[in-house]
Amino acid sequence: MSTTEEQAVPVQDGEPIQYDEAYGPEVGVGPHPRPWPRGEQYDPELLAGGDRRNVVDRYRYWTREAIVADLDTRRHDFHVAVENWSHDFNIGSVVRTANAFLAKEIHIVGRRRWNRRGAMVTDRYQHVRHHPDTEALTAWAAAEDLPIIGIDNLPGAVPLERTVLPRRCVLLFGQEGPGLTEEARARAEMVCSIAQFGSTRSINAGAAAAIAMHAWVQRYAEID
Repeated sequence: MSTTEEQAVPVQDGEPIQYDEAYGPEVGVGPHPRPWPRGEQYDPELLAGGDRRNVVDRYRYWTREAIVADLDTRRHDFHVAVENWSHDFNIGSVVRTANAFLAKEIHIVGRRRWNRRGAMVTDRYQHVRHHPDTEALTAWAAAEDLPIIGIDNLPGAVPLERTVLPRRCVLLFGQEGPGLTEEARARAEMVCSIAQFGSTRSINAGAAAAIAMHAWVQRYAEID
């Protein structure tokens, strides 16, 4: 992360917090009253100083390791892959949404370094895997018996709204602007489009990723 980015994002104990910081009620909770709860999942420093992280209430005062371990017990069966050839700022937004919908893993295809600002440190609670190119992602997915489903409004794409996504799959997204590369399109088992009704030719890549993930969630997730 560049110095400019670090200065632009609110930070609490080395971690950026929510976008709404300083625009409403203080985020999170303060020091925990005594007596403190018992359990290995609790972080003494957070109990003493308060927990201002962008986490749901059930994870307040937990260590990051404990949160990841708990998430690992119930992650969903879809993976999220995103192409990273020009440091697209939308990747962080895709990662944040993948965390919200509890993707199994996140795959960065192309450059290893990616713009983390939009992720708001949610990548720390996910398993992030890097692939140098689409061929490497394809080989990994084949070894795991996971079909790659591209998401892009391309000629020949099938409407996402009329498609049943596989329960186990990799949802592959391209970059803002160019969308999926030719190689990604060729290696995807299927490419799904998202219905649009206005004058714009495309929607934001981060928004498209959120719609596709939610389509999977609507069909397969257990919703209380």
